[in-house]
Order: sequence, then structure tokens, then C-alpha cells
Amino acid sequence: MRTWLTEQFELELPLISAPMAGVSGGRLAAAVSAGGALGMIGVSPAASAGWLRGQLELAAATGRPYGVGLLGWALELSDAHMKQVIQARPDLVSVSFGEVERWVAPLHDSGIALAAQAGNLVEAFDLEDMGVDIIVVRGGEGGGHGRNEVATLPLLQAVLDEVDVPVVAAGGIGTGRGLAAVLAAGAAGAWVGTAFTCCPEADTSAEAQEAIVRAELGDTVYGSIFDIAQQVPWPAAYGGRALRNQFTEIWQGRESELAAGTPAAVAASDQVLAARQADDIRYAPVYAGQSAGLVESERPVAEVLSEFATAAHHLRAVAAILETEG
Repeated sequence: MRTWLTEQFELELPLISAPMAGVSGGRLAAAVSAGGALGMIGVSPAASAGWLRGQLELAAATGRPYGVGLLGWALELSDAHMKQVIQARPDLVSVSFGEVERWVAPLHDSGIALAAQAGNLVEAFDLEDMGVDIIVVRGGEGGGHGRNEVATLPLLQAVLDEVDVPVVAAGGIGTGRGLAAVLAAGAAGAWVGTAFTCCPEADTSAEAQEAIVRAELGDTVYGSIFDIAQQVPWPAAYGGRALRNQFTEIWQGRESELAAGTPAAVAASDQVLAARQADDIRYAPVYAGQSAGLVESERPVAEVLSEFATAAHHLRAVAAILETEG
């Protein structure tokens, strides 16, 4: 499977592991890159310089291409993480959910490619005009934060018809069949998160991994209640998709009440913060996409990548059918 993505970064598989803060550390990025795809480190705004330095060293140790994901809104508060990342010279940096354009020139001047997420067609147009190298078309079924306006395949088709920048598809891609589908549509590759959350190389807690393995396709919910409860300043347009739990059952749809600072809301916020410390997934967020229903077990990165490599088989099968019918 040769695409713009594999040629640009000398990959064996047209796949990028999503930079999931709290999940995608240097170990996961290194394992993905060593396996022939492109691994990404997800950086929380609260990450220390020492932590980031260690993760960058882990990812770079393979000698294979790797990347780092940063949050645009967090960089507006402090650019310290970006400065540190540019010094490390990864192959790819993603900046999404906030100001992107200011980073195009600094990254390109350092020889680093820039990716950014688009959750609708307007965002894709804007990113193309800015000069980003890769547009990550993220559908609403994707895990973690992003827009919830359009599903992956409709958005992917629309963007591919309108832009000339290489496009990578994100959201709901959990198997080789999913990778084959977006490649057949014309994407340069896939941006995959949830499928890697239950790898031993990930930083996901054991409790969260068990919950993802148990999850079915309809067991996620989208919204901003976890951000409100934790007072994390995510822009309002970008909610998060996470597994349903007791907290979502109580507070989903009651965002204004949760933000009002009533005694009940304060108690709920304290409950979520304590739950995160204790890995209590009844109240703490477990971010995952709808493809959590496709994760059947905890397995190493190498096995996950082997599953995605079956996309070549599915594409050959389709080609054979078309040749027969032709």
C-alpha cells in the first residue's frame, strides 16, 4: 500500500496513531513507528518539560519517523511545549483546536511537517489556505475531542472533492476494513486512536482498558460535561466523545447546571477530579470513539498493526471483483 503518506515519511503502512494525551506517550509512539506506521505523542497542557523530554527521547530512539500532537488553544496560553518540540525535530507536528496558522512558518523553517484537524468543510478550506501539509478529516464518531457535526465518510468525500492537500481520515477506523475504505475513497491514510488504547504500550489505565474492551458500538456519548466539571478551558465547539458511565448518566444534557457552580455541581466536579486520581471509571472520563465496539481484547501494537495491514487484502479483493465484472 503506497500512498503520499508512506512515500513522504517512508512508512510501510499508511497509518498515523492519534496523539491522545494521557494515552499516547513515547512508548506507544515508538512501538507504532517501529512497526512501520507513524507514532504520535499526545501532550497535555499540564505536561512538564521533563516529562516531554523523556517521551521525545523514547520516540526518537527507534530512528523511525514520529510525531507530536499539541493543542492550539493551549499553545495560545503558553508556547513552551512548541519550542521544546521544535528543538527535538520530530517528523510531524499536529496542531488543532485553536490557532494553527502562526505555527506554519516556524515548523516549516525547521523542516517539520504540520497536520491539523478539520471537523467540517470550512475548516478544511481554511487549513489548505494556511499551508498545512496534512488535513486530518475527523468525523464525529471519533474519540476524544473534536467537532460532532459530520461523520467521517461524508466529510471525507466532501473534502477530497474540494482540496488539493493530502488528506488523512480519522474517526471510526478500527480495522483493516476501515483503513481499506478510506484508502479506496482517496485518503492518503488513516489517523487511528481508539484501536491503540488497549495496547500494553499505551498509558491507558487497566480499568479504562477493561472498559473499552467491554464497550459496544453504541456505548459512547459526546459532550462537554467532563471539561466543565474539571474546569478545562476547551473551546465550546470541541466537545469530547467518551464511554458512558455513571457521571454521564447523571449530567449529560445538564451542562448549564453543571457550569452554574451550585453545591451539587461543585460536588460533581470534586467527584470527577477524585475519580481521575483513583482511576474510578464510574465518574472519570474514558475517551474513546465508536470504534471501541471493535476492540475485543488487550493486544500489543504489533498485532494491531497486523490487523490494519489486512487492508491490502481487502483492496485486492475489491480490485479482483471489479476486474471480473469489467
